[in-house]
Amino acid sequence: MKTPTNCQLHTVKISLAVVIGALILTLNARVSRADETCSSPYLARIDGQEEFVYVWTLGVEGMGDGADKLVTVDVKPGSPGYGKVISSSSVDGRNEAHHGGFADDRRQLWLAGLESSRVFIFDVHSDPAKPKLTKTIDNFAETTGGAVGPHGAYALPGRVLIPCLSNAKDKGGKTALVEYSNDGNYITTHWLPTKEDAHGASGAEFADGYGYDARVLPRKNALLTSSFTGWNNYTMDFGKLTADPEAMKHFGSTMVMWDFHARQPKKVFQVPGAPLEIRWAWGDKHNYAFTATALTSKLWLVYQDDRGEWQAKEVAPIGEAKGGVLPVDISISADDKTLFVDSFGDGKCRVFDVSDPQKPKQIYEKQIGKQVNMVSQSWDGKRLYFTSSLLARWDKQGADNEQFLRGYAWDGKELKQAFDLDFTALKLGRPHHMLFGSTKIGANRTTVASK
Repeated sequence: MKTPTNCQLHTVKISLAVVIGALILTLNARVSRADETCSSPYLARIDGQEEFVYVWTLGVEGMGDGADKLVTVDVKPGSPGYGKVISSSSVDGRNEAHHGGFADDRRQLWLAGLESSRVFIFDVHSDPAKPKLTKTIDNFAETTGGAVGPHGAYALPGRVLIPCLSNAKDKGGKTALVEYSNDGNYITTHWLPTKEDAHGASGAEFADGYGYDARVLPRKNALLTSSFTGWNNYTMDFGKLTADPEAMKHFGSTMVMWDFHARQPKKVFQVPGAPLEIRWAWGDKHNYAFTATALTSKLWLVYQDDRGEWQAKEVAPIGEAKGGVLPVDISISADDKTLFVDSFGDGKCRVFDVSDPQKPKQIYEKQIGKQVNMVSQSWDGKRLYFTSSLLARWDKQGADNEQFLRGYAWDGKELKQAFDLDFTALKLGRPHHMLFGSTKIGANRTTVASK
């Protein structure tokens, strides 16, 4: 059948519009590929440089209002308030503020309490400089079937993934991954594989059921999880914990590779020493992720071998101190060439050249403080931010109990301090997790549905 001329013209116009639209989206994706480098690939990105650093902060009894709070710091270049606190929003009580994450559209910031198992949802869209608490999930254990100790929130399309650290039954390390919709409604729970029930995964002999971080590599349909310890341990005084041989046996020693879309564990890796944060490489052909083991001070690589099989191996030591340096956080650069490693034990950030991921080499180190925990890196690699608090009962004591947010510039050779905020002097508390905010947010990424 012959198509009328006006229909042909209409079709051409639509086709051109689609092509132009696709080009605009592509260009926008290129210019707006900013943000911190450890964020979810499903997350709407900041356009340009970060303007705010949100700091999820543990409350301290007798300090200010004593409550956990979300602190907003101005980091906009040239701003008269640069490096200063511009707002603070407290939640109910002290919950062991730990990690958080945005929903995929970046309108909400979900913040978790490890001890209370509460999750606090903030609106960071209406006024990014002054986030507002809009909802609290306070029935987490009952709703999820017994998962407790929500570790944070990881953006998936239309939902968030919450990896947990413990369970309500015995408050040990056996735990689960939990999914909620962006509007705060419970969806489902996935329990980590154990020796008794490995859910069909290989490496069942290693399975301990422990959890900590969870990160996705979408193009490989890969979800990777790590492991830490349960509620009984992370709420115990650190000195008492390390002096208790039985308690020290109850730390995770596994990572699990999952079929992401099926939410099915496929392989359990033996990774001794509590592997914590997971950082997937960003390169299109870089099929690997790094982690650091807190108790053994080692860098580990999880990678796809030449046969397409996932493997895990130790690739480098972190520090030379006897007994280890307690590495707690890592950050990979956007070009996959540099890895920053924070060690709580000695307060240092060590920088590794990971151009060859199988053979990392330390190239620099910097004393950040007497203790240091989290590190967040800008996409262009020029700015890094550090916080100090690990856990309320694990932080150092006396003069070593520094509590800060410190900003640094990185020129590829050394870290130079840009600002220093003393959270104790400001009567704010113990700063833990950081996330970047801005008034300029790009469009959501187009991705394959999460299920």
